[in-house]
Amino acid sequence: MSTNETRKPANAQWGGRFASGPSEVMERINASIDFDQRLFAQDIAGSRAHARMLVTRGILSSEDGGAINAGLDTISREIESGEFTFSAALEDIHMNIEVRLRELIGDAAGRLHTARSRNDQVATDFRLWVRDEIDAVDMQLQALQSVLLDKAEAHAGTIMPGFTHLQTAQPVTFGHHLLAYVEMFGRDRGRFADARARLNELPLGAGALAGTSFPIDRHAVAEDLGFDRPVANSLDAVSDRDFALEFMSAASISMTHISRFAEEIVIWCSDGFRFVALSDAYTTGSSMMPQKRNPDAAELSRAKAGRVFGDLLGLLTVMKGLPLAYSKDMQEDKEPVFDAADSLALALAATTGMISDMEPVIENMRNAAGKGYSTATDLADWLVRVADVPFRDAHGITGAVVKHAEDKGIDLIDLSLDEMQAIDERITDDVFSVLSVEASVASRTSFGGTAPDNVRAAASDARTRFMRD
Repeated sequence: MSTNETRKPANAQWGGRFASGPSEVMERINASIDFDQRLFAQDIAGSRAHARMLVTRGILSSEDGGAINAGLDTISREIESGEFTFSAALEDIHMNIEVRLRELIGDAAGRLHTARSRNDQVATDFRLWVRDEIDAVDMQLQALQSVLLDKAEAHAGTIMPGFTHLQTAQPVTFGHHLLAYVEMFGRDRGRFADARARLNELPLGAGALAGTSFPIDRHAVAEDLGFDRPVANSLDAVSDRDFALEFMSAASISMTHISRFAEEIVIWCSDGFRFVALSDAYTTGSSMMPQKRNPDAAELSRAKAGRVFGDLLGLLTVMKGLPLAYSKDMQEDKEPVFDAADSLALALAATTGMISDMEPVIENMRNAAGKGYSTATDLADWLVRVADVPFRDAHGITGAVVKHAEDKGIDLIDLSLDEMQAIDERITDDVFSVLSVEASVASRTSFGGTAPDNVRAAASDARTRFMRD
C-alpha cells in the first residue's frame, strides 16, 4: 500500500461511523489548526457562554459547568503561554480544545458539545474574531485620521499645487489636501461600522443546520456574547460568510485609499517634486547607489492593496457556487480574512507613521503651485465677477491670455496690463489682485474650499465628527 493510501485509526471525534482514519493527504488537506488556532480566545468565549446557558436551562449540571469553566481557564493559560500542543490530527481549534478539556476534566467535557455543532461553533468564533478585528481597525483608522488632522492644522496655509490628470490645475493648501484623506478614512470607518452591525447576530444554537431539540436559549447566549440577536434562520446561520466578505470589501476600499496616499508620497519624494522628506525611519537605501533614499514603506503599503484585493476575490470565488448549508469549502474562509486583516493593519501602521514623520518642503511646494498657469481660473472668475463677462466667454479670453504667456515663456502674473488688454480691453489693473497663488487660495472660501481659514474650520469640524475618547 502506498504512503498516500495508508490508513490510520479512526478519529474518535467522528464517532462510530468510521472504521479507519484518514490518509495522510486527507489529514493534511482537512486540517485547519495551523491557521484557525488564532480563534482560540473566541472559541473559549463561545464555549463559556454556551456552558452557562446549558446550566441555566438545566441541560448541564452546575458541577459540570464549573468543571468546564475551570478547564477552559487552564487551556486559555496554556495557549497564551505557548505550552499548549496543537495537533493536526485533531483538525481544528475546536477539537484541539475539546480533547484537551477531556484530558483535564474527564466526561464533563463531552457534555459541552450538547446542542451545538462545529458548524455553528466555527461560525460564531469567526464572527467574534471579525468583530474584534473591526474594532481594532477602527482604532487604527481613528489614529490615522488624528495624525492627518495634526498635520493639516499645522499646514493649513502651506500652498501646493492641486492636480487633475497629474497636471497642475489650481493652487490648494497642503492641509486641504490632507483633509481629503481624513474624509476617505472616515468613510472607511463607516463601512466597517456597517459591516459590524450586520455581522452582530449569533449563529450558535443553529446546530449543524436545522437547530436542536434541546430547550436552549439562543437569545441569552447572544446577549452574553454581545450580539444583538440570534441569526433568524438555522440554515443561514451556518452557511453565511457575508460578514467575512463585507470585512474584506471594506478592507479593500480602505487599502485603495492607503495605496493612493502611498502613491502620492512616492511622487512627492521623487526628484521631480521634492514636496516632502521622509526620515531614515521609513526609507531604505540602495545596495549599489549610495545616494538613494527610497520610500519603501510607501511602496510596500501600496503593494499590500493587491494582496487584500486577491483575498476578497478568493473568498468570493469559494462562496459563489455553494448550495445550502455548510460545505467544507468554507474552511477556506479564514486564511484570506486573516491575511487581509494583517495586511491592512500593517499598512495602516506604516501610513500613520509616515504621515507623522514626513516634513513638507514648503518652498518647493509653493514654487510648483505657481507653475502651469494655475491661476488661470482666477482670471476667468475675475472677468465674470468684475467685468460681467459670461463664463464661457471668459474661459476663451483666459485661454488666449494663457497662450500669450506660454509663447513668451512667462507666468500670467508677469504679463503687463497692456498685453492682457490687447486680448480683451475689459481687463483692468485690478486683475493682478487675483493672479498670485496666495490670492487664489485665499479666495476659495466656499464650503469645502481650500482657503486657509476654511481648512482650520474643517479640521476642527472633523475632530468633532471623527475623534472620540
